[in-house]
Amino acid sequence: MSNPVLPIAVIGAGVVGLSTALYLRRSGRDVTIIDPLPPPGGASYGNAGMISADTSVPIALPGMLRKVPSWLTDPLGPLAVRPSYFPKALPWLMRWIAASRMPRVLEISDAMRALHKDAFLCWKELLGPQNFADLVRPAGQVHVWETDAETPGAALERQLRERQGIASQALTSDDLRQMFPGISTAVRRGVLVPGNGYTVSPQRIVQTLHRLFLEAGGRVVAENVMKIMPREDGGYDLMTNVGFHTVQQIVVAAGAWSLRLLEPLGVSVPLETERGYHVMLPTPNVSLTTTLSNKSRSFGVTPMEQGLRVAGTVEIAGLDAPPDERRAKALLANVRTMFPDVNTDGHRFWMGFRPSTPDSLPIVGEVAGRPGLFLAVGHGHFGMTGGPPSGRLLSQLINHQPTAFNAAAYGPQRFA
Repeated sequence: MSNPVLPIAVIGAGVVGLSTALYLRRSGRDVTIIDPLPPPGGASYGNAGMISADTSVPIALPGMLRKVPSWLTDPLGPLAVRPSYFPKALPWLMRWIAASRMPRVLEISDAMRALHKDAFLCWKELLGPQNFADLVRPAGQVHVWETDAETPGAALERQLRERQGIASQALTSDDLRQMFPGISTAVRRGVLVPGNGYTVSPQRIVQTLHRLFLEAGGRVVAENVMKIMPREDGGYDLMTNVGFHTVQQIVVAAGAWSLRLLEPLGVSVPLETERGYHVMLPTPNVSLTTTLSNKSRSFGVTPMEQGLRVAGTVEIAGLDAPPDERRAKALLANVRTMFPDVNTDGHRFWMGFRPSTPDSLPIVGEVAGRPGLFLAVGHGHFGMTGGPPSGRLLSQLINHQPTAFNAAAYGPQRFA
């Protein structure tokens, strides 16, 4: 007996895949999620938990080219490329540098704003009011610098916020001391972005999406998709580690592993693995009511129900190289510098893979020449922010519904 044809399969049970699947299921579609790991098994587990609805600043900014030598020579810097991986990463890095030109930065900022501004609305739609109040804190975000004068990068971020009409408030050293008792005097100034926030548990918020998807009648299959094979009569066959499924439509939301499924199909998108690290401090002796982003040292601190999460940095080394725990130890040193009295006893290290595009925009849409093959990948540093709005957007595209903004800005065809 042949297996039944699945109407829609979503490959990946992270925040993006689950958001997409739940929006589709609530629209009346028959949806199956396929992932070998229980949610959240990848980057959705260990991210910084920041929900940056009022962030429209891409990662690639003017001046990137002159930083390339330091990427290769400082293995513990905020951004590092392992020399052995540099030849493979070079085409992506060149696209990244090209995206840092100011005219393109403005276009990217506009597209980021359009996608991100409804992040909290989408989270509330997906979670419901009670779960939202339990898991999400729309309490703002504070950026801090260890300089008295505004840096060129900070000036550009301010200009982009002003261009998008995003509210912010300058904070003096005294303001920061009152808001964050125990913060180092080396931290000189800050900016409050009140429209941002965070989740108290990336793990539990993704598990809640999973539970709501099952309660809505969705199906989850614990298998590893090894290959996608187009059928001559339309649709696709999925070969997994223990099964074989025929599907009408596919959403690839497998994060950094998505390329391994797409390349055999001849689908080429510039998706690179930005390896990020975090340190979890279970009893930090530091009390925060908002997230903190130290822009001088390129790391962030988020208060969570299991302690304080210190996260950040970018390491480009692919999917197969072992973690470099020195980068996590550098985060530990940084948080000790920012909060000299922080308690780091019982700290735990983690590393995960950010699926990133060179222009900081996710790839959301149908692949040209592959009817029924949709992508929802490449959210990079903004998965908790862009995941739910991307899921809503892709559900609208699959259901042929009008979208609130131009979906072409995120489509895979922009890289053709």
